[in-house]
Amino acid sequence: MKEIIIDVSESGDISIETRGFTGKSCLKESQFIKDLLGRELSQQLTPAYYQGKQKTKKYLQLCG
Repeated sequence: MKEIIIDVSESGDISIETRGFTGKSCLKESQFIKDLLGRELSQQLTPAYYQGKQKTKKYLQLCG
């Protein structure tokens, strides 16, 4: 299940957490909340953000 959790502390600090998303979809789906709230002070990406990303090496053909 996909969720966006918004936590407001007693001091008024707001944090947003996404669950159930993988890759950049978490950023896309929560962007509307960030737009409403204003300036983002920090961002911490979870391991789910990196799921599905594979590092591939590409080599340039030098001869032939």
